[in-house]
Amino acid sequence: MNKILFSAAIACLALSFTVNFKAKNSAEKMQDFIIDISNYTRKMNPNFIIIPQNGAELAFTKAKTDKGFNQKFLDAIDGFGIEELFYNETLKPDEYRIGLLNKIKATETIIVSEFVKDTALVDDSYERNDNEGFLCFTRTEDNYHYTLIPTKVHNENKNSVEKLSDIKNFLYIINNSNYYSKSAFITALKNTNYDLIFMDLYHNGVKFNKEEIEQLKVKKNGGKRLVIGYMNIGAAEKFRYYWKRTWQLNNPKWLKKKYDGYEDEIWVEYWNREWQDIIYGNESSYAKKVVDAGFDGVYLDNVEAYYFLHND
Repeated sequence: MNKILFSAAIACLALSFTVNFKAKNSAEKMQDFIIDISNYTRKMNPNFIIIPQNGAELAFTKAKTDKGFNQKFLDAIDGFGIEELFYNETLKPDEYRIGLLNKIKATETIIVSEFVKDTALVDDSYERNDNEGFLCFTRTEDNYHYTLIPTKVHNENKNSVEKLSDIKNFLYIINNSNYYSKSAFITALKNTNYDLIFMDLYHNGVKFNKEEIEQLKVKKNGGKRLVIGYMNIGAAEKFRYYWKRTWQLNNPKWLKKKYDGYEDEIWVEYWNREWQDIIYGNESSYAKKVVDAGFDGVYLDNVEAYYFLHND
């Protein structure tokens, strides 16, 4: 094919891709993003675990709950993480999301992070989730930012855990600022019997390495456990290695919207290729770093960005 015809063909393909891509709504673009992350990481590790947090509608075709399951999306994930299900700002159970999760739980592990201001409600939060077949980690006001390791493990389990469906409990500690060193943090985690640990890839800007992560894959009681890395895919974080000093809201253009309550984060146009290149698909991507560090999977935060960035 001569250069002129070749260039014309490429232009037509690009135009076709753009039209088809724009025809998708914001939720579908998030579905595609997560599927692509899953495909990329599972090429390196076929057993790599993918867990999106929030956005339960993504389990359904076009994120429409009356259109049946999106099987391609469900095949790309292993579970759903959900925040504040029975206890939230309304102080009432979120019956809408509970209904969705009860449909999803037949094939996906449901992992719930609750927040209660009254410590007397901790046991009730666990009981409510247990009754629905959801796994739960409840934090109180002193642990609002996921900084503490509770000494009591709900549904403590002596058995080894090989896959996500084996877990009986989990620890959610994505902020390790209470620990002065990586070694102190590792020691604290090793002395627990949690079946699964959600944690950050970094401590004070320094990555955990594969040897360190391997140490965490054994519970204090000797059983195996899973260690899952945290990765924010819906908002850019100003304290991450990829952040550039010149960046600000709308510069680059895909830094789209202020994240209320989080000054160090900005909602991103997550379907933008520049952002996606930061997250997956190349040697310097965040997902590649998580895989290389030896994590069993990745916990995808802020997938509900499609609520705030409509491009329908």
